[in-house]
Amino acid sequence: MFKTLVKRSRDSLYRLYAGWSLNLTEALNNQQGQGTTEYAILVGVLVVIAIVAIIAFRSKLEELWTSISDAVNGL
Repeated sequence: MFKTLVKRSRDSLYRLYAGWSLNLTEALNNQQGQGTTEYAILVGVLVVIAIVAIIAFRSKLEELWTSISDAVNGL
């Protein structure tokens, strides 16, 4: 009786492990969301570059904005 219970438990664990390893393999091979992730990373990098550029050229941008607003107000 005890040997039968151990064998059933071991078989159940093997099936559980086989199911998990199959699901893990499928998940690792699934490339369906890869394009979306790449676009998200690209947008994130572009945002960081834009922020750095705004900080680096802040005085020039303020001059440009002032000249544009003066020109618009002069109309």
